Amino acid sequence: TPPLLFEVSSLENAFQIGGHPWHYIITPNKKKQKGVFHICALKDNSLAKNGIQEMECCSLESDWIYFHPDASGRIIHVGPNQVKVLKLNEVENNSAQHQISEDFVILANREKNKSENLPTVTASGRVVKKKFNLLDDDPEQETFKIVDYEDELDLLSVVAVTQIDAEGKAHLDFHCNEYGTLLKSIPLVESWDVTYSHEVYFDRDLVLHIEQKPSRIFSCYVYQMVCDPGEEEETINRSCEKE
Repeated sequence: TPPLLFEVSSLENAFQIGGHPWHYIITPNKKKQKGVFHICALKDNSLAKNGIQEMECCSLESDWIYFHPDASGRIIHVGPNQVKVLKLNEVENNSAQHQISEDFVILANREKNKSENLPTVTASGRVVKKKFNLLDDDPEQETFKIVDYEDELDLLSVVAVTQIDAEGKAHLDFHCNEYGTLLKSIPLVESWDVTYSHEVYFDRDLVLHIEQKPSRIFSCYVYQMVCDPGEEEETINRSCEKE
């Protein structure tokens, strides 16, 4: 029997490996730890400094984390209202240990105060304001649904959705992969029903939005981007600036 080289316990089979040098991401195998991610060194299972990552949010859908597909060794952590790009580097004066730090953060466009005051009229005609807190992924707030990476253009694409009246409106944002700077935002013409399954693919100048409705009915929306020379120059200049 060959010797066992590696073994680790993780909740719901959540295990990913990547980074430079090799690290892995797990969720401790306890239900109360759901939504908590540990980033550890593969060689000795040691926890990286600041290696416990937990998105401070209250939402119905779980946040997700994965190693950046651009082979930079970075990590992408996506929540309903923010996208964190984390970097893995050596601890100062200790090359044997590595630490996690923020490279940049992309924030959803929403009000700072999550609390709302709603007026209620009592039987006597008195107006009373009730205070409640919205969930971080409440449909009425801009919420991140999809994050992807386009390797040929070196761009991060982010789909953000907001429920407006009975319809959901989405836009696809392109961010500089190095600094996170917003380069362009494309509104999607079709409505976005948050109860349906959606996939968005971006490849060079084409954007595909595939929507799965009940009874296995699929709709496919295709966008082709046409470059305006003046806008291209402005975008290139913006991509070289660090916010």
